Formats: sequence, structure tokens, C-alpha cells
Amino acid sequence: MPLDSSSAMNVAQVLTEALPYIKRFSGKTIVIKYGGNAMVDEALKSSFARDIVLMKIVGINPVVVHGGGPQIGHLLERLGKQSQFIQGMRVTDSETMDVVEMVLGGLVNKEIVSLLNQHGAQAIGLTGKDGGMIKARKLTFEKDAAEMSSSEIIDIGHVGEVVSIDASVVNMIASGGFIPVISPIGVDNDGTSYNINADLVAGKIAEVLNAEKLILLTNTPGLLDKNDKTLSGLNAKQVNGYIADGTVYGGMLPKTRCALEAVENGVKTAHIIDGRVQHAVLLEIFTDEGVGTLIRGEKNV
Repeated sequence: MPLDSSSAMNVAQVLTEALPYIKRFSGKTIVIKYGGNAMVDEALKSSFARDIVLMKIVGINPVVVHGGGPQIGHLLERLGKQSQFIQGMRVTDSETMDVVEMVLGGLVNKEIVSLLNQHGAQAIGLTGKDGGMIKARKLTFEKDAAEMSSSEIIDIGHVGEVVSIDASVVNMIASGGFIPVISPIGVDNDGTSYNINADLVAGKIAEVLNAEKLILLTNTPGLLDKNDKTLSGLNAKQVNGYIADGTVYGGMLPKTRCALEAVENGVKTAHIIDGRVQHAVLLEIFTDEGVGTLIRGEKNV
């Protein structure tokens, strides 16, 4: 059935609005952290895959980094192992790390690869262990207690932080016309595996790839002001101000700091967007309004 005149004009407007963005970002690298509702809702999964495939078709080089916390939790529950969290981080003993590698490097990673391939892409899945891509070390943190004279060092097992990233494997895959899909698992010099926060991995990969954009999908509309209105068009100084006055707090703090660090280390812009919106990635990249919070470094304002 042909479009009526009103619908046709809307389609034409969308296409003409997207054209300058397509021209601007063709040949550029965009790193997308994929997680939240977008990973479990079937309609959102399909729209995400189509977004990534379209980006590749128009000449952009997308790199996908994914999480998988709920999937890990579900398998641990089926195995009769209770998940324990300290300050939002999963305590990961050796047995749990085996499950993490099975879920992230196997089940979730291959599902995303398959989804992208079904929608017309050529995707390749890998973990940070492949080619020694992500060097990691054990993450420890200090816990202050009123009854203690000094801070307690907390060990949460195989939870890591990024030491360095070797981008050669990602560059080789992308230059061959494939879409890299990366699980946030790193390895130390002794061969010990670590589960790393996917936002942090995506940010570090964006930095070493000198990416045009870092996009973090969330289950919120972005950064919100104290009236729950979405903030956008921010620079690093403004974001730091919102952190200092308590506007940005709780679970959004580590994600926001990850975005800030990326733009302060060469990434042109970082975006915290609502992954519950179908085609959120395309709307953020190819339209004037977008669907989340855009953060620029001071040099890119």
C-alpha cells in the first residue's frame, strides 16, 4: 500500500534530517554498550540489531560491548548458587567466574552475534581474553566502618578493572567488514580471568579506538535534573557540577563518570540514552533531538 501524503512527508523529513549525520559519521567508530531492557525485550533486541546493521551499511564502524548481569543471576539461581552483592558489585568466587564466562562469553555473546547476522550483518564475538585484548587486575575497595580505626580492604573475588587494552584485534575485525561484539572479561599476567563492568570496558575501548562516540544504553531517559527532566547538551564542567550538587547520584554515578572519563580522553561525545525506546541508537545518532543525554569534553564544546 502506498504512503499517504502526510506519512510520505514524515518519512522524507526523517531521511533528509539523517543525511548530514550519515555523511559526518561515515568512516567513524562508535562504541555502544548494550545492556538493560534492550537485551531482554524481544522487540527492543530486534530494533537494536537493525540499528547496528544500518550503521554498518552507511559506513559507520560500530563496536558492541555487552553486559549480562541478569542472565548470570538467572543461571546461578538455576544452579542453586545465591548471588551476593557488595556496593552493587557481584561477589565472584572461582565457581561464579566459571558461570560468568559461560554466560557472557558464550550464551549472551553468541546470541547477539546471531541476532546481528540474522539482520544482515557479519558479526564476530570475542572476549577480552582473545588476543590478550583486555589486561586486567583484581579490583579491591575500602569500606569505612564507624567502629573501626582504619578502613577495611574488601576482596570480592574475580571482579577486575582495566589495566590496558590492545585494540589490534578489534581493528582487524572492523577493517575486515565485521562488527566486533565484545564480552567484558579480562585476564591478568598470570592468566586469571576477571569480570569487569561493561560500561568501563566500553569507555576504555572507545578511548583506545579514538571513537567518535560512546553510547551507553540504560533503563532511564538519561541524566535527569531535580525535576526529572532529561539533561542534554552538557559539557564536562556542567556534569561535574551536577554530580557535586547531588543531581546525579546512586547507580547513575559510575555510568556518568565513565562517560566523563571517555570525553576527557579523546572521545568526541558520550551519550547516556534510553534503551527502552525502540531504535534508540539511530534516534540518538541521526536526529537533531536524540533520546538521552549528550556529554561533550571541554575541547569539543
